[in-house]
Amino acid sequence: MKKIAVLGAGSWGTALSIVLADNGHDVRLWSHRKDQVEEINEKHSNERYLPNITLPKTLIGYEHIEEAVQDAEIVLFVVPTSAIREVCAKIKDVVSVHTVFVHASKGIEPNSLKRISEIIEEELPICKQENIVILSGPSHAEEVALRQPTTVTVASKNDSYAKLVQHVFINEVFRVYTSDDVVGVELGGALKNIIALGAGLSDGLGFGDNAKAALITRGLAEITRLGTSMGANPLTFLGLCGVGDLIVTSTSVHSRNWRAGNLLGKGKTVDEVLSHMGMVVEGIRTTKAAYQLSIKQDVEMPITNGLYSILFENEDPKEVVEQLMRRERKKELDQ
Repeated sequence: MKKIAVLGAGSWGTALSIVLADNGHDVRLWSHRKDQVEEINEKHSNERYLPNITLPKTLIGYEHIEEAVQDAEIVLFVVPTSAIREVCAKIKDVVSVHTVFVHASKGIEPNSLKRISEIIEEELPICKQENIVILSGPSHAEEVALRQPTTVTVASKNDSYAKLVQHVFINEVFRVYTSDDVVGVELGGALKNIIALGAGLSDGLGFGDNAKAALITRGLAEITRLGTSMGANPLTFLGLCGVGDLIVTSTSVHSRNWRAGNLLGKGKTVDEVLSHMGMVVEGIRTTKAAYQLSIKQDVEMPITNGLYSILFENEDPKEVVEQLMRRERKKELDQ
């Protein structure tokens, strides 16, 4: 049994807490909302994020983050990318050099262009890259909470830590593989949200399966080009954190990125979409970061650039699609 603090009581944080509680661990689920903590502890539910799911009675909610993290052997970040720095600042005086840090968030910070593991290392002086494990893969929270079969990957520069996290999570319905490709696993999980936005946009515009299949495939090519330019193993993008996550996020109504893109395709503005969703849509923020990275790395990413122009420059989606279709002729495997 391990003492594990899960920081973030949204759908994904709660679902992962269920897995850990099922495996017999001492799980402390932190939320900044007092009413949510009370619901978790008194009703054993989190209706806003996982309706109709009964939480294990051994899963305890915490309102004060310092209490949740105190003496925790593993700290799991499941908060939006934009909140990582703030959360790190709250726990930096509580964690120790022996703490194993895991993050299951998927994003890249605009402007700094840092991956989440780099942000954690920067904000927690005692933490080094070797102390960090990334959990990613095709995993809708709703299905994980229902104990439906799910497979993910954990990546770390420290093989023993990767195996430790594999051990605490794995069970008969939640299979976990290990990897040493930290860059590839993080980038695959973050960048697929952009393509999922595009897939939802395509569906919202009324395009068919041909268009969506092409967008997902060419989107994978963009992800792989950028990832390899930053040192990732290209084979990672053919695995769970590449193709796997891309498929599940681009084709399912469970995906908030797909839903956001779908609303954009039906004529909603970005502000209207965010208001309607009521939850963080990582793909929007990540599109800006990926656009900036494509310039920095000198990597061609036409789909990402097109989505950036729709999200941040108010370009008409149909015109952007026409521009993509009229690009110069190329060999498929060249670009």
